[in-house]
Amino acid sequence: MALFGSPGRLSGLLLRMGQCFSAAASIGFMVSAHGFFNSTAFCYLIASMGIQVLWSFGLACLDFHALRSKTNLHNPVLVTAILSLAAACSSAGVTVLYSRDLGYCKSPQIPCSHFKASILFAFISWFLLAISSHVTFWLLAAV
Repeated sequence: MALFGSPGRLSGLLLRMGQCFSAAASIGFMVSAHGFFNSTAFCYLIASMGIQVLWSFGLACLDFHALRSKTNLHNPVLVTAILSLAAACSSAGVTVLYSRDLGYCKSPQIPCSHFKASILFAFISWFLLAISSHVTFWLLAAV
């Protein structure tokens, strides 16, 4: 069965690369924000996106190898979608708390725009991961 984003297909490689780059951008924006380490949720986001970068890069390498050698990779694949979604949601909650409830974002010392950009990329990475999870589910159901 040839689904969009299947392992070993060009669309799968592009999906994994999008996951990897979005997670890396999320890390980059968060690390460039002064004082991000004061929030456990932001540290959790960094850890989660770090795992996502490594995992997606590894899967992208497998997809690239499968494309070069014309190998079928329709095996069950472990995904980190729940971890990424939980990290993005908890970080978004802290950002809402900072910006709306506590008014911390009015201070120039708190870089809320960096927090928001990091969380945006975390959700993009999660969305791409959700597509991969959906495809993997359908491939497993077809077996």
